[in-house]
Amino acid sequence: MGDVRVAAIASLTPLEELDLDPFLVDTRSQHAMCARWAAENGYAVTRQLLMYGLRPDHSALWADVDAGDIDIFVAPNDRVLQRALTSVSAFTEECGRRGVRLETAGLDEPEYNTRMKASIHRRLSMPTAGYDGC
Repeated sequence: MGDVRVAAIASLTPLEELDLDPFLVDTRSQHAMCARWAAENGYAVTRQLLMYGLRPDHSALWADVDAGDIDIFVAPNDRVLQRALTSVSAFTEECGRRGVRLETAGLDEPEYNTRMKASIHRRLSMPTAGYDGC
């Protein structure tokens, strides 16, 4: 089939939910998990998507598919998909109709401590101040 191109889905969950569920807020770790899954399967992530409650029929989801640039959607897990989309079942059906696979990486989430949460908070709350997340 040649190179398999993957679109990695991350949930754009509000910063206010950092203490409740840090992984849903930590888009970097979500995308990293998808990238690791893709690499382990010999695929390449060619698109990173950030979504929160997006309709499954939204044109932004399907533009790359229609252009032939995406073969697989991958999300870190079902929780991320449930946050990213208004209807996971409708999205799954649309993927099937369009012949695009939908996968979940299913890898272990990071263990978040106070220091990691603080780093995420700084990165997300100061993007215009030049903070690069290091």
